[in-house]
Amino acid sequence: MPPGKSSTFEYRLAQEAINLRLQAEGMPIGVRRTELLRKARQIDVAGEINNWLSSPGLQAPS
Repeated sequence: MPPGKSSTFEYRLAQEAINLRLQAEGMPIGVRRTELLRKARQIDVAGEINNWLSSPGLQAPS
């Protein structure tokens, strides 16, 4: 992992999304599982937004 605050933040986001998905994987279909998967997706979006905001050109996402 390259040094830098942004990389550390991105790494932590990715790890948290993975952990939430792993937790959800072992659960029966229901509200708690749905919440975990929703949080994982929100973290994915947060990472994408962070990448966009950190980009040199600040181009609109596609």
